[in-house]
Amino acid sequence: MLEKTLATLLLSAASLGPAPHLAAEPEPGSLLVFAAASLTESLQALGSRFTAGGGPRVEFSFAGSNDLARQIAAGAPADVFFSADAARMDQVEKTGMVKAADRVDLLSNLLVVVVPSGSTAAVETPQDLAALPRIALADPAAVPAGVYARQWLEGLGLWAQVEPRVVPTLDVRAALAAVESEAAPAGIVYRTDAAIAKKTLRAKVAFEVTNGPRITYVVAPLANAKNRPAAEAFVKFLRGAASRAEFEKHGFLFLAKN
Repeated sequence: MLEKTLATLLLSAASLGPAPHLAAEPEPGSLLVFAAASLTESLQALGSRFTAGGGPRVEFSFAGSNDLARQIAAGAPADVFFSADAARMDQVEKTGMVKAADRVDLLSNLLVVVVPSGSTAAVETPQDLAALPRIALADPAAVPAGVYARQWLEGLGLWAQVEPRVVPTLDVRAALAAVESEAAPAGIVYRTDAAIAKKTLRAKVAFEVTNGPRITYVVAPLANAKNRPAAEAFVKFLRGAASRAEFEKHGFLFLAKN
């Protein structure tokens, strides 16, 4: 009972981090992009550039890719979906709302283990995670960042030891917030999220994950997009050299060819 209560409190603490921005009905003529929470800063910058270059205003809904895929399947008025994994894009494609030919494997990322900036805990190897009382992860049953982390630990034969200590959060940014607030002594997030935490001085990288699963971010215009030409133009813009520079500045690995 105590463990369940503690987990509930930690989930609440994690949710105090930057909340997913779920856009309402977009303004007429604007472009609505549903994107993984880890893409927030880079896409906000690129959306402004796209508009400044003559494109329509770009509005965003940032959240866990699993939640976004579910919203799209339920009829949310998105024009573009930018998922942190292929599985969520597969899910949308099966509904007919994305065409296979329109999908672009655009980015990759790396996982890192983070701890509060003032931590003195010895967290230097994957095996050290099994000795911690709590580990914050984006929901490993659904959210890409958590799924990738679970796959990595399964590959090392450590998941069975770590799973009882996992505090699942709504998305990767919430997992980071749990560590920053010291609600959890460690968490597994993307390298790009850790770079943001470094600026706030509230969390630090304990170690980078090696031999982890391949992380692939996939973007596509929606087949039924209200602003389909603009959606296609935005995806093309994301594949360009200026976008590549922005993504790489934030720590992403660029996969797509121009």
